[in-house]
Amino acid sequence: MDLFTPILGSALEFAFKQATTEGKLTICALIVVSVFSWTVMISKARQLYRARKVAKKFFTTYRETRDPLDIYRRKEEFDGAPAYELYVTGAEETEYHLKNNPVNIERVQSVVPGISTQAQTDIIARSITTKISHGSFDSVRVALERAASTEALSLEKGMIVLSTAVAGGPFIGLLGTVWGVMETFSGIARAQTASLTAMAPGVAGALIATVTGLFVAIPAMFAYNYMVTTIRAITQELDAFANEYATALEHKYVDNRAIADEIRNALQSALAPIAVQSALQAAESARDNRRLPEPAY
Repeated sequence: MDLFTPILGSALEFAFKQATTEGKLTICALIVVSVFSWTVMISKARQLYRARKVAKKFFTTYRETRDPLDIYRRKEEFDGAPAYELYVTGAEETEYHLKNNPVNIERVQSVVPGISTQAQTDIIARSITTKISHGSFDSVRVALERAASTEALSLEKGMIVLSTAVAGGPFIGLLGTVWGVMETFSGIARAQTASLTAMAPGVAGALIATVTGLFVAIPAMFAYNYMVTTIRAITQELDAFANEYATALEHKYVDNRAIADEIRNALQSALAPIAVQSALQAAESARDNRRLPEPAY
């Protein structure tokens, strides 16, 4: 390394000094592109590392629960995991409809009274479960799809800089090189001298633009390929979780009764007060009949 550093340093320094004004402007533009690409590479690498690490913890915790809203109600947080952001969006939308658009499912069970009348609550037993309708669940699905798209866009944010560095860096450098070679040959033609000593400095100054473009494009290419693959894996994992989460919410909180069951439950709820009143009247009549005296003949 100590042997090659002075050689490379002196060669680049000599070539930069021999570069034309246009070549130096090209190199400055490539340096700006390199700064942006390295900034994106560092920040995106940290984001993806945190997303994979925290998402692993979130999936482990989620699959240990039996209620799909348990993590949300316990107020546990997994910041940085795209799946967690999707989870919170679905949980908030579901909780909103449970509070504002509930479907109260009543299960009514009649209890035959004994000889002695007890409290009126012994006649009818009720069990009420709060769920949401299919129309409300459609809103939850839309919210999940919107959250998945938002997280995917967040993961892909900044990747355009890397793709631009990969595709545009060598061409920008090539532009500077061609321009420098053109200037060199123009100078040789004006001086009417074709010696290697006259051509070498100009060619060296022109080639440094291409070298700079490759220095910009090569790291960006490796980083772009790795990050695109990672983002694609996270996005597919996010879509799979969205389907899994929506299915769990539907099984737990959506009213999936058949139409016949809904009609029967509605009729039971409507007829329950009449049944209570009839049972009370029958019990009162039986008690009055036992109190009547026997007729005398």
